[in-house]
Order: sequence, then C-alpha cells, then structure tokens
Amino acid sequence: MKVYSKLNSFLMFLILSIGLQTFAQDITVHDPVMIKQKDNYYLYCTGMGISVFSSKDLKTWNKEPQVFTEKPVWADGVAANFKNHIWAPDITLHKGTYYLYYSVSAFAKNTSAIGVTTNTTLDSKDKNYKWVDQGIVIQSIPNRDLWNAIDPNLTFDENNTPWLAFGSFWEGLKMVKLNSDLKSIAQPQEWHTIAKRKRTFELKDNDPGDAALEAPFIFKKNGYYYQFLSWDLCCRGKESTYKVVVGRSKNVTGPYVDKDGKPLNEGGGTLLIQGDKDWFGAGHNSTYTFDGKDYIIYHAYSSKQNGRPVLQIKELQWDADLWPTL
Repeated sequence: MKVYSKLNSFLMFLILSIGLQTFAQDITVHDPVMIKQKDNYYLYCTGMGISVFSSKDLKTWNKEPQVFTEKPVWADGVAANFKNHIWAPDITLHKGTYYLYYSVSAFAKNTSAIGVTTNTTLDSKDKNYKWVDQGIVIQSIPNRDLWNAIDPNLTFDENNTPWLAFGSFWEGLKMVKLNSDLKSIAQPQEWHTIAKRKRTFELKDNDPGDAALEAPFIFKKNGYYYQFLSWDLCCRGKESTYKVVVGRSKNVTGPYVDKDGKPLNEGGGTLLIQGDKDWFGAGHNSTYTFDGKDYIIYHAYSSKQNGRPVLQIKELQWDADLWPTL
C-alpha cells in the first residue's frame, strides 16, 4: 500500500508539473540561452569553448560538441592567458545565418570583449556545420571604460535596427547600435544606459564596485520591450544571491521602468525570480516564444547539491497589466 501511495503521489506530481509547464532538469549550466532549429532545441551556456546541449522535448538533454575547440585567436590580447572558458553566449538566427555572441573576460575585471561567431546550421552532423569566428564586436578596457563588455544580448527594434545590450557592475548595463552586418558598432556611435544601480564612487575605475547587476535580456511582447536582468551575486555556490528583476519600455533604448514607475537606470526593477530554501540564488535568464508559449530560462544554485548551477525552464505568464509572472 505504501509503495502504491508513493507511486500515485509521484504520478500526480508529474501531471501537475506538466500542466504548469515547469520542466525538471538535471544538467549543469551557467547563463543558458536557447534556440530551436526544426524539431531540436539547442542550448548554449558558459563553459570550455562554449558548452552546447540539444533536446527534442526540453527535458532530456544531450551533450553536443563545444563551439570552440581552441580559444579565439584574439582572446589573449584581451584577457591574458585565457583558458578558453567562455562566458554568457547569446544565439540569434538572422537572414539564414546563426550569430553566436560570447564573452571573453577575467573574473571581476573589465578586461573584456564580446565576440561573435557564425554558422549556417546548428546540427553538428550536418556537412555544412562550421563555426566561423568574426572577431571582436566591442571591448572594454580598465581605467578607460566604466562598463564591462560581457553578457551580450542582440535585439532588433521596430525598424529592424540591431542593438546589442550587455554589461555588468560598474556604471550599469549598456546598449549600443550595431551595423547591419551584426559584427560592428554603427557610426556615428549611439549608446544608452538601460539599467543602473548606485555605485560607490570612491572606488578606483578598475574596481567593479557594489552596483551588482548584469545580464540584460530584451524580449518584445504586448507592445513593450521587456528588459530582464540579474541583480546581486552569481557564481558563489551557497553564497550566491542572484535574482531576476524586470522593467519595460515602449522604445528599445528605454527608458525602462518597473511596475512602480521607477526607472531601471535609477535602481528600479520589479522582482520576478529569487532564491529560496531549495535554491541559493537564481538568475542570468533568457526569454523566448516557442510554439506559441513564452518561456523563461535561467540557472539556479541547488541547496541539495552543494550549490551546483542547474538549468531551470518555466512557462512565463502575463498578468492583467501585461507584466510577466511565473
């Protein structure tokens, strides 16, 4: 009877989980992004040479070949003795070509650059599969820039103009207009600060400071551009305090405001995801529409697995005022 009862409870849990579109995962990821090609989902995340997984159902994931078998040829010129551990990719299909942006950096320094590599297919078994690196798109240099060139996210405005959002700590998250080739900054340059928290200005310029925010992701929905971003500290296992907040704007460059009308570039942000007794922290999200449903994808640090960063996929809902909810 006890065995039957446990089995019945487990089946009910599965039914409820499927109904709520929460997908149980057991793969280690950091900073996940995703895209669908035909009937396969491809997930890219921080890892040696950029880690890659594939799935047909968003539940069972298969390891794929890493993107870079050797570090980008320019990497050591940005971050000395770079070990090919590449951060925070972002994947987009545009006019038949896949653009994969990625970060080369050193932890807690803005000796950083965002590069981009391209491919015509994501299927590693396809004869045309080949990543071709296009080099640096944007670079930050200590004591010159009060921003950090990591955590890229490509988006397009209503005129199909490309914009790259990025950044962490320092003087906030930035957005810059790109050329139509998606590989270079448009001239004359157009920059915007899209999110910012108060920084202690007594710090040296090469110090990331205490204005803990990073990883912008822009998602267009309901006539708005929603900016999801992560607050507080990642990458510290049980000491992680990561959380996801959101704001929105009618214009891709902002100003973005939260539910209370406070601008994100003045410290605003409506809390969407945070840690609990099961997860020390949760953040660095991406957001997509697949087959008519909206999903939010992120990593969270498991309290039951000594802080291991685990993939999380949840269906995103929208309240009566068109704000995202889980």
